[in-house]
This record gives sequence, structure tokens and C-alpha cells, in this order.
Amino acid sequence: MRLARGDGAEGADAGDSPAAPVVQELTGWGRTAPTVAHVAAPSTVTDVSRFVAESGSRGVIVRGLGRSYGDAAQNAGGLVLRLGAFDEIGPVDPETGLVTCGAGVSLDRLLREVLPRGWFVPVTPGTRQVSLGGAVAADVHGKNHHRDGSLSAHVAALTLVDGRGVVRRLTPSDDLFWSVPGGMGLTGVVLEVTLRLIRVESSLMQVDTTRTGSLDETMAVLAESDRTSRYTVAWVDCLARGSARGRGVVTAGDHATSEQAGEHAGGQTRGSLSRALGRRPLPAPPWAPSGALNLVTVGLFNEAYHRRAPRATRRSLEGVGTFFHPLDVVDGWNRIYGSRGFVQHQFAVEDPECVRRVVGRLSDRRAPTFLCVLKRLGPAGRGPLSFPSPGWTLAVDLPVSDSLGDLLDELDADVLASGGRVYLAKDSRLRPESVALMYPRLDEWRSLRDELDPEHVFQSDLSRRLNL
Repeated sequence: MRLARGDGAEGADAGDSPAAPVVQELTGWGRTAPTVAHVAAPSTVTDVSRFVAESGSRGVIVRGLGRSYGDAAQNAGGLVLRLGAFDEIGPVDPETGLVTCGAGVSLDRLLREVLPRGWFVPVTPGTRQVSLGGAVAADVHGKNHHRDGSLSAHVAALTLVDGRGVVRRLTPSDDLFWSVPGGMGLTGVVLEVTLRLIRVESSLMQVDTTRTGSLDETMAVLAESDRTSRYTVAWVDCLARGSARGRGVVTAGDHATSEQAGEHAGGQTRGSLSRALGRRPLPAPPWAPSGALNLVTVGLFNEAYHRRAPRATRRSLEGVGTFFHPLDVVDGWNRIYGSRGFVQHQFAVEDPECVRRVVGRLSDRRAPTFLCVLKRLGPAGRGPLSFPSPGWTLAVDLPVSDSLGDLLDELDADVLASGGRVYLAKDSRLRPESVALMYPRLDEWRSLRDELDPEHVFQSDLSRRLNL
């Protein structure tokens, strides 16, 4: 397949010219710490190589669909590339499930293309609105990490432009390949990815939903669900107190067979795409008052969401969109946090006591969050900077406030003392001295990076902040 079309740039701003970068203010999905960069939309491999070679002292970084929560896809005073023109989806090999796609293809578009044909992506994060290249760079994980690992475990090959402007094809048998997953775009411009899809018989999920009354029960039900289900996740109420602290809702699912889909959904099969992935997202309000999310409003939401779940485990059928990507029904939902934005703090740790302490701190500090997600993680991947490690991962969204920095410093200290790590794709304020402690293979990654990018052409606000 060709690496890119020259007839458009999906994801680029209207009017952008590949030959003429435009000055633009950028933020992460959390809408904090805006910086200004020169943004370009190359449409050919030659364009990409030229931009890399001429990037200047502030370097270059790629930006996908802007779903990194912090500053990983920002480059103050430097160059930012959008790869929307690299948007081709090749044929799926009917025997192996291998498909080669341009790095600018979104998971949403890929799923809409392959799901009606009986295929599904092997790993998906909580949103489909991410580019495939960005998903590889972050080595995203999903509800099935305990079974299937992170995305890099399913990548058969990738093509990138290195720091010298040279096009390379890398496979998992190459050590250099493993600098890319988790490397946050700092080892090259990924142009295309060969991904191994999984077969499914329908566009529905068979889901078990269980309401829990405490954090201990939430963790126990989640661990048990891992043994029986491919996909598991728990929502945790971080405002509940006393014996109800950490109460939650655990959902566990598997792809429904064609027989299950036909029996329970009036014959729905994998072709019923509108129900499976949902229709066009509803727009979020263009602004929201900074005080909209407070103890009262979040407390009411948490109470209603918890009560809505069944007292006893209930089995149901859901579309894949509802199960995997519930927030995608609202376009721009990040604006509900108000003008100051929000921070997502996600960490991985083996020690369950660390999870209990963090939830306790959030509850004691009355941090207003309605998005607190707990998952189990399986074995770590091969990438030196890949985030998942065995144990637990907790992700919590917190609106920016004057006291938030002190709280997050406390959480970081606890995670670090427990041998855990923070997810760089979500981070916006980690201290640089913590990174080497959280990622003990950092020097190994730096050695691989230096082979691909000896002059450190690839830079971002995150790489400078963390001294990567």
C-alpha cells in the first residue's frame, strides 16, 4: 500500500498547507499549559523527511488527534506534524488478520471499516478518537491487558522516519522497534503500522455488571472477573466514605457469538454498525463554568450511577461502543471541567495497599471526581518505556484547583514508594527526578533512541519537562 495520499489531510486544520506551517496554540486533552508551535500537515514521505531535516533547534514532534492528556504532543517554539494525510487502510488478510494502515487513521475509522467484516482491534483504550500512530507511541492498553497485553504485542511491523530523515521498517525482532511503544513519539515519525486484528462474530458484547459496596469488594470482584472474562474494568466512587469507601461498579465482558447476538438482539450481527459504534457524537457545550464540578454535583452523579447498577450481577448485551467507549458519545467532553481544565492521574502498581491508600486520600481530601477507573494489568511488555506492569492501574480525572498540586505530589510519592509508575501519555506535571525511578529501563530506551535520533531532533514539551 502507499504510505500516504496527497489529496487531503484529515486531522489538519482547514487551510493548512503541507509546505507552509501555521502558528497555532496547542494543549493536551486536559486543556492545561497551552504553548505555541508551528504546525504542518505533510502529505508525502518526502515532506515528512524534509520537515524532520529542517526542524531547527526546537525540534519536531507528531500530533495525532490530541488525546494525550498532558503535553506529549506539544512543542513550544518548535514544529508539530499532523499526519492526517496518512490515512489509508489496507486489506485484511483473511488468514492472519494482519492489516497495514497509515499512522493517521483513527481507531474509530478502522473499526467502522473492519467490524462489519468480522474483525476487531486487539486492544483499544477508552476512546476510539485516537490515531493509530499515537496509540502505538503510547503503547495503549485496555480492559483486556490481563489477557492480551498492550497494543505493541499485536504490531507485526511499523515504518517510520528516523532523526536523520531516513525511512525504516522495523519489526519486533529488531531491538530498535521497542523504543517506539511508550516512547511518546521521541524516536521517529511513525508512518504506517501493520496490526494483527482479532476475529469476532458480532458487534455486541456479553456483559456482566456487578454493584459493589466497598473498595475491598470492588477489588475482589474485579480480580475474580479477570479469571472468567476477556475484558474487565471497575468504576470507583472516590467520594464515598466510611465502610462504603471505594464502592463501585464492575463490568466484565466478552465478544458475543453470532448465536448470542441473534437470540437476544433480534438477529443483530456484526453488520449492525449503527448500534454497535453509535451515531455522531453529541456536542459538548463550548464552555462550562469552572465550578460546575463540585462536591455536590459529583456526589449526586456518583450516587445515581452506583444505584443504577444492579444489586446482583446482571448479564446483558451491549454494543461495542457502549462497552468500550462510553465517553465518545459526547464530542469535546473535556470542556465540562471548565476553563482551568483538568488533570488525569494514572498509575500502575503491584501492591494493592497503594491503591487503597490513594483512594483513601482522594476520599479524605474530598476531591470531586466522577471518572475513577480501576483495572487489572498483566505482565509488562517488552518496551523499556511501556507503561503497564503487573498488578493494578487506577486512573482519576481531577479538575484543576489551587490545592491540586499538593494532592498529586502526595499521590506520586506514595506510588513511587510502592514501586509504581505514572503513565506518560496522561502526565502533565510529574517531576523529572521521578521518571528514572519509575522507569528503571530509561537508560536502555535512551540508548535505542540515540541510534534512531542521535541529534535528538524529536522533542516535545514533555521531553523537555522530564529531561528525557
